[in-house]
Amino acid sequence: MKRINKIAIWILLILFAIFISCSIAIALYGKRIVVNLIEQNLKMKASLGGISLGLPFSINLTNLEVGNLLKADTISVSLNRLTLINAVINLEQSQDGTLNLPRFKQKNKVAPVFLTGLAIKNGELIFTDKKVNPEGYRIIVGKINAYISKVMLPPTSLNTKFKLSATLMDSDARVLGSADTSGWIDFGPKNMDATLHIKDLDITYFHPYYGNFISDKKLLSARLNLTSILKAENNDLTITSDFKLSDLVYAKQEQPKEAELPKFDLLKNTLELFTDARGNLSLDFTINTKLDNPGINISELKRVVLNSAIKNLSNQPPEALIEKVTNTLEQFKDFGKELKNIFKKKE
Repeated sequence: MKRINKIAIWILLILFAIFISCSIAIALYGKRIVVNLIEQNLKMKASLGGISLGLPFSINLTNLEVGNLLKADTISVSLNRLTLINAVINLEQSQDGTLNLPRFKQKNKVAPVFLTGLAIKNGELIFTDKKVNPEGYRIIVGKINAYISKVMLPPTSLNTKFKLSATLMDSDARVLGSADTSGWIDFGPKNMDATLHIKDLDITYFHPYYGNFISDKKLLSARLNLTSILKAENNDLTITSDFKLSDLVYAKQEQPKEAELPKFDLLKNTLELFTDARGNLSLDFTINTKLDNPGINISELKRVVLNSAIKNLSNQPPEALIEKVTNTLEQFKDFGKELKNIFKKKE
């Protein structure tokens, strides 16, 4: 028993000596090595405040800056787990749609490194889009807290649990809303079970992206609350959403000239048709797609939203509904009159 204790003590002493030696070596040369590696691979100027070893077997970088792309107070790597604290990423899209991300050129084949865990504490993503605005349209995703971890048993499993929350802000750091998601995804059999929440999002700030999809009228005010349940089995992904728009306020529009053909889009007018007296719109709809290639075209999305809106007829008072339907039919009537006038002029 004494011999086993002595062996254990010697092993601990050896490990401690190795740890001290590595700490000294990293303190002397590690900072310069890390900076050179970053600059050579990313082709960006880098600076590092300090580097140290931690227990158990972690490498900690402090005050790291990589060009204008990344700034972080602390980056810690341990046993295939990455932790970022107070990290700020500046992502920029040029007018031609190119992102300011580095392009890696691998001359030699390198063994892949798999992360089993990722933690982001109080992160921030600043996205500047010069494609929609040459001066730069800025969206800030702040207070990012994310925890992603792969299950350890069995080792071959690709099941990954995740939890993420963030606050969305405009260029002046004014809060636009918040978002959070949690659940799990298994990349092996392509299964998933997760929930996404978007809370009190001021969607008018995102007008350059959705354009006149919601309405031809300019929105002065609109708040979005969304709950989506994402479930996938064997790559078949079903997204069930509870979509609520509130405080809808439109800008006044000028009446079209007599020679102009009035614009009429069934979806856009239907959205206004099913908005209640307080400017609220509630829709429940389901989208079916693929987990490994999620997506839906605009025409399909319009069909889904329109079908959902039709189901909400019973939620409005009959008198309000009759008035709205009458106005909508009048638009159809005017539309028909304009068509007749056009044909008469051609005769």
